[in-house]
Amino acid sequence: MGLYEHIFLTRQDASTQQVEELASQFQGVIESLGGKVTKTEQWGMKSLSYRLRKNRKAHFTLFNVDAPSPALQELERQERLNENVLRYLTVLVPEHEDGPSAMMRKADRDRERDREERGGFRDRERGGFRDRERGEQRREREREGRARADDNTAGEE
Repeated sequence: MGLYEHIFLTRQDASTQQVEELASQFQGVIESLGGKVTKTEQWGMKSLSYRLRKNRKAHFTLFNVDAPSPALQELERQERLNENVLRYLTVLVPEHEDGPSAMMRKADRDRERDREERGGFRDRERGGFRDRERGEQRREREREGRARADDNTAGEE
């Protein structure tokens, strides 16, 4: 039996519960043909690089599979028939990765970064303190402009 990583994308209008039901259905297909799914990860809804069947987003699901080739062929056949599955990809790997996948580690890093940023200046994404300095400089220019206008009106009297 080979070791595989299998990822499938589900339509954006499918609920999380429907995606989980699909995952358990596909897991049942693999197990009925003598294989086993060692890890399942729901990566959630992510934006796609380009539209697939009028969908801009999709639910991503990863399986680490230890199964014979005919089990994966049947899984892919079932996914082709299912209208909720947009794409799938199966890759033969030498060994399965221990712990969370790279996508899950990235999500953890993103959450930590967001927590750190909340403590600082809120407009950091837009240039941070530089924006505030520009605003102060603009106000100073406006004050100078008013002062000049006042001097010009005072000279006319």
